Amino acid sequence: MFTNLEQTSDMKKINVAIDGVSSSGKSTMAKALAKAVGYTYIDSGAMYRAVSLFAIRNGWMSDTAINEGELQQHISEIDISFKINDEGLQDTYLNGENVEKQIRTLNVSNGASRVSTLGFVRKELVRLQQNMGKDKGVIMDGRDIGTVVFPDAELKLFVTASPEIRAQRRFDELKAKGIETSTLEDVLANVKERDERDTTRAESPLRKADDAIVLDNSNIGIEEQFQWALSLLKNKINETE
Repeated sequence: MFTNLEQTSDMKKINVAIDGVSSSGKSTMAKALAKAVGYTYIDSGAMYRAVSLFAIRNGWMSDTAINEGELQQHISEIDISFKINDEGLQDTYLNGENVEKQIRTLNVSNGASRVSTLGFVRKELVRLQQNMGKDKGVIMDGRDIGTVVFPDAELKLFVTASPEIRAQRRFDELKAKGIETSTLEDVLANVKERDERDTTRAESPLRKADDAIVLDNSNIGIEEQFQWALSLLKNKINETE
């Protein structure tokens, strides 16, 4: 489906920051680009989901409250890593456990948006993310990659789409993965709630970097998005040679 870009050992590597609203397809784009150019893909959202799962499992977060003191005290105990599975897909590991399926539930997803408002959580994960990208050749997607994590990224993209379309995509994705979820209306409400929380939080709110290129993919297919982004990436790599 996707076209690979031939790499050479002396080709200069850059970092790519892809930000955008929830369920906009930025992760799909980032994964495809990383595979095409031989870069490392890092799902920053999965990292916040892993923290959310950690807090829920330890009883520090409910639907209405977060025990910030306990979470902050134990934040250093969280180890997050990524590994490629037998199908060539990337799984998220929390303290050595594959939690890829668990972190994709609606409950954990909502919790991730909530823990992401906590300054000490963002500080720790940003530190880890910046360390991952210090040698370049990284494509990372999230909410504050181009503004906070990699403000000097050579290529920045910002992906958006209407809430209704994003909710339908998310609902279909959950069903396809066999993850139990609520109704489409519940997913739409969650999408809108996350948008509000992400854009209004005090710590690193979601916003477009001044030098980011915007893509509204409400009516654009995955392949067309990929080719658009790949063209931009190839041009930027050539510019840095």
